[in-house]
Amino acid sequence: MFNSIHDCRELIQEQLIDYIRATLVHAGGITHVRRIADFAALYQVRTGFHGATDLSPVCMGAALHFDTWVPNFGIQEHMPHDERIDEVFPHAYRFEDGHFTPGETPGHGVDIDESLAAKYPYKRASLPVNRLEDGTLWHW
Repeated sequence: MFNSIHDCRELIQEQLIDYIRATLVHAGGITHVRRIADFAALYQVRTGFHGATDLSPVCMGAALHFDTWVPNFGIQEHMPHDERIDEVFPHAYRFEDGHFTPGETPGHGVDIDESLAAKYPYKRASLPVNRLEDGTLWHW
């Protein structure tokens, strides 16, 4: 997972990767991801955006719209959200028969039901530690 053009510059220039994996919310938003995608296109590297459930439907909606624009689109990662998330964030995009459709709703096609969201207060969370104190990789 890359967060800036500097993280992946050498891998792209040396053509050591076929897909650049990033996410809009971690890689500087649409403007910076566009720069990464444009740079990658010069070396025939395609996009492969992160779409795990730790990212909201808002991020997925924005990513799908970016995917439909970017000339070197490769693949969109997708993990379906829990029904409660889909209820809080109603969205126009659909995943059917292996394809995403962004829908026709203005903007990125995602809304929020604020009254329903209030029923699920924020709980701080983090990924488990995957390295020991000495830097050794550890299965979390």
